[in-house]
Amino acid sequence: MKKIIPLFFLAAGLVFHCGRRTHNRHYPVNPKPLVQTRFVRLPLGTIEPEGWLKRQLEIQAEGLTGHIDEFWPDLMHSAWKGGGGEAWERGPYYLDGLIALAYLLQDTRLIMKVQSWIDPIIKSRNLDGWFGPTQNKDRWPLAVALKALAQYHEATGDGEALRVIQNYFQYLNENPPDWPDDTWRGVRAMEHAVTGYWLYRRTGNPLVLETLDSIFNHSFDWTGYFETFPWDSAAVAEKRVPHNWKADGLTAHVVNNAMAVKYPGLWFQQSGDSRYRKAVYTALNRLDGHHGQLGGRFSGDEHLSGKRPTQGTEFCAVVEYLFSLENLLEIFGDPVLADRIEFLAYNALPGTMTPDGWAHQYDQQTNQVLVTEAPRDWSTNGDASNIYGLMPNYPCCLANMHQAWPKLVQSMWMATHDQGLAAMIYGPSEVTANVQNGFPVHLRQETDYPFNGPIRIIVDCLQPVRFPVYLRIPGWSRKATATVGGKKIRGKPGTMMRIDRKWQDGDVIVLDLDMSIRTERRFLESISIWRGPLAFALRIGKRFEKITFRGDRFYSIPYKGSSDWEIHPTTDWNIGLLLDPRDPESGIEVISRSVSEYPFADREDLIWDEKTRKHRVWTRDAPVTLKVQGRILENWSWHNNSAADPPRSPVVSDRPLQPYVLIPYGCTRLRIGEFPVLKR
Repeated sequence: MKKIIPLFFLAAGLVFHCGRRTHNRHYPVNPKPLVQTRFVRLPLGTIEPEGWLKRQLEIQAEGLTGHIDEFWPDLMHSAWKGGGGEAWERGPYYLDGLIALAYLLQDTRLIMKVQSWIDPIIKSRNLDGWFGPTQNKDRWPLAVALKALAQYHEATGDGEALRVIQNYFQYLNENPPDWPDDTWRGVRAMEHAVTGYWLYRRTGNPLVLETLDSIFNHSFDWTGYFETFPWDSAAVAEKRVPHNWKADGLTAHVVNNAMAVKYPGLWFQQSGDSRYRKAVYTALNRLDGHHGQLGGRFSGDEHLSGKRPTQGTEFCAVVEYLFSLENLLEIFGDPVLADRIEFLAYNALPGTMTPDGWAHQYDQQTNQVLVTEAPRDWSTNGDASNIYGLMPNYPCCLANMHQAWPKLVQSMWMATHDQGLAAMIYGPSEVTANVQNGFPVHLRQETDYPFNGPIRIIVDCLQPVRFPVYLRIPGWSRKATATVGGKKIRGKPGTMMRIDRKWQDGDVIVLDLDMSIRTERRFLESISIWRGPLAFALRIGKRFEKITFRGDRFYSIPYKGSSDWEIHPTTDWNIGLLLDPRDPESGIEVISRSVSEYPFADREDLIWDEKTRKHRVWTRDAPVTLKVQGRILENWSWHNNSAADPPRSPVVSDRPLQPYVLIPYGCTRLRIGEFPVLKR
């Protein structure tokens, strides 16, 4: 056996090898005059899901994503496919998720669906560069279609898709700016920059940067907005947040904010001005501080609505916030951004879906104890917004939700400028990519993370090769060690650990993260409970009741597993926890299990069974549960069909002390996620 070369490790953020300013030689990077990104996104198909994560994508393919275009008229007859139906954003939204899912799973059925959309889009291009349905005159849906076409080109190498993108940027360059502040295309104009910089990396055409400069300088100033941020906690309390669809109301719209978080960061690549990098973190802090909710999200039902744990967050906002953070992670390389991505992806994302992928909510709540069609304290959303179903409110989320899981997979690994690879998001996955001198290597993560650790990274290579591997050390992990070749390396929270060595085929890195229980102070001194990247919530007994909508704007369609559900509690939810926030582990027992075929299912959930054509009751427990002690709080009751605000902690109750079970937030349909704490 050859002697193992000693490990070299840097835990000082993102300092590259020996200070040399090299760029990745194997994948498209920012050419001058752009500022270089800290990491390099890999093409679609380079990273593949494994284990429970692959199963999660298969569930998506078996559920709404894989079948919605077979029975929802807006997609069945979409003008984007050459039909006479909807011609605006719903077709591109759906395609933006479908393409990534189809090629990640190498699913022939889904790839054929992709082609049925792509062929008409390519044929629709005009001589002037405009494309899409003739009925559509709005630039906004074309911005979404550009992202889909870019993914398709990465997956297939199709030159025609690339030409559509190039010709459309030529169109934008040759036509006057058209980005009014009171329109979706105006407040979302910089979404074009996602594909614009992607295109510039591949062509170096200065026309692209000219176009993006024009868009940035003639559309809404999100940087200035986040710096001044008018819709703070005082604006919520004083009811000054504008609940309208005019220019001011669009700035308070939750999805617009989730998308716009990345716009200063995108522009930073072209401007090089640190003001725009700073604006990103200002935006994150302002949204957290005034509207932050459990699970990494911020409220907006439909407009920004404060920190009360019964305010909702629109599903589209979760999906778009994830995509924004994934873009920012590539640009700035900050491990804190990856922490946020995992919080959203492993909590808020599955928490707003049924575990079989056949129903979703429009609005999710942290303290969600009743799911019904009834008035709630939403800002502007409808009464059915928190049911699980097909289209509980506006159908935008039904079209847009499909991108979340596939794009998460695409951000799990990134290339580095010292010709290595970085593990950015943890979960079962594998990457095949080029490292030093173009040598191909294969790395795979074997793990049940986020439910349990450790994380094993296995190296496969045809011959020994030296290159660096970067491991993200989450900010919440007080202790972290990586073991390679019998040697242990300590990691510092919130940094990237660098391991540079000559790798042999079969080498293994074992990353152990500190999965201790921790708490976080929330609304009215309540607490949330965390273990690793997972937030935990009270398991509440649930009774599903099927309902039917027959409206003009939204309606039920019984097709396979597509159903609309109200959910009623069958056990107490108004409890205070007995624990010491300084030492929460002393009062909590952790029970771990294997991850089931429905990773985010818990007992009493309903699962669609294709063989019997019926929903069946799930009987298995969530992959990890916590046993806690608590008492019923008789003075904590209902308010407007939701849980009232939790009584300010510490609280007193003379009811008997009882055991309760907490499960991962993403495994809940009913939940309490912010708990009053009993006085000790």
